Amino acid sequence: MFFPDAISFPGAIPAVSTKRFVQHAALPLLLFVYPMVLSGCGGDVAEDGLSGAVQIDGSSTVYPITEAVAEEFMIAHGRARVTVGVSGTGGGFSKFLRGETDINDASRVIKSSEIELAAEEGIDYVELPVAYDGLVVVVHPDNDWAECLTVDELRAIWEPGSQIANWSEVRPGFPDRELALYGPGTDSGTYDYFTEAVGGESGASRSDFTASEDDNVLVQGIAGDPHALGFFGIAYYQENAERLKLLAVDDGDPDNGEGCVLPSPITVENGTYAPLSRALFIYVRPASAEKEIVREFVHFYLTRAGELVGEVGYVPLADEEYGLALERFERRVTGTMFGEEAHVGVTMRELLTRYMSAELSSGELDPEASDSLSAQPVSE
Repeated sequence: MFFPDAISFPGAIPAVSTKRFVQHAALPLLLFVYPMVLSGCGGDVAEDGLSGAVQIDGSSTVYPITEAVAEEFMIAHGRARVTVGVSGTGGGFSKFLRGETDINDASRVIKSSEIELAAEEGIDYVELPVAYDGLVVVVHPDNDWAECLTVDELRAIWEPGSQIANWSEVRPGFPDRELALYGPGTDSGTYDYFTEAVGGESGASRSDFTASEDDNVLVQGIAGDPHALGFFGIAYYQENAERLKLLAVDDGDPDNGEGCVLPSPITVENGTYAPLSRALFIYVRPASAEKEIVREFVHFYLTRAGELVGEVGYVPLADEEYGLALERFERRVTGTMFGEEAHVGVTMRELLTRYMSAELSSGELDPEASDSLSAQPVSE
């Protein structure tokens, strides 16, 4: 699909239609009125017997995907109402585990503390992967000295207690200029994933950085600060490539690609853009799935995601993976495939093909499949 107003960047991530990108603040109202506006203007909104509301909150990273799905779903079902909030993965899980939402968008897997709370509250969840993502490391376009950073350098910059405050302290030869850091807030799954992937401990980082749960705020900050360094999901770079400069990342492991690697559909999907490639998820409450509107929305999501994910700048799963995820939902397989903590270094493809195939054929997890997964040091 060609979009004349689309933009692209080195690494050939699929172009993003700016028509698909809606500012967060306008989303709940827009998604509520969108079908009615089209109906009133003689648009092609379908009228059928399906009606009701779907409540979604969570990750700003997953938001563009869910927004695109919701938009298309309400065109197909003119009486449906889908509301999508953006409070970060952690904030979204808080609402989800209080029973306030039907679906949580998540840019990381559910944490052990959230698993415990779910058990206390008697809330089950179906974990469904929907896309691949790469966390991009970006600077201001006027930065003419940095092209690539190593994982060790990123760790030194972001680790708890880091005193690095100048670019010259990052690497010999970098200029004597202030270093200004920007990153997602602590309720963000992107923050959790980055800190685990780079620093080895989820949620552990220095605190003196400009933080926001809204990735658009981070884009604006970095684009306006010549000293900036920040990170967020790939789609937000894609939409703002002319205002930002993308850096490559070197994880020091030749098996993941020699030297500096830029994020691209291939490097994100195969894990060579390591360790900053990951999967994105939605979590669905089985109790909510008793409602036809929620069931139909999730089915629509998993059958249309392969097309829509690419439109908003992320990397789709394979058709087989979406098929396995859909079967997981239809059989209401609850719990997480990852154990009690997010795991950096496990591919979603391997999880789905080994874990899901064994689980769905037998009704329970194959212990040998689980053991083999834990021994696989490949990137998520």
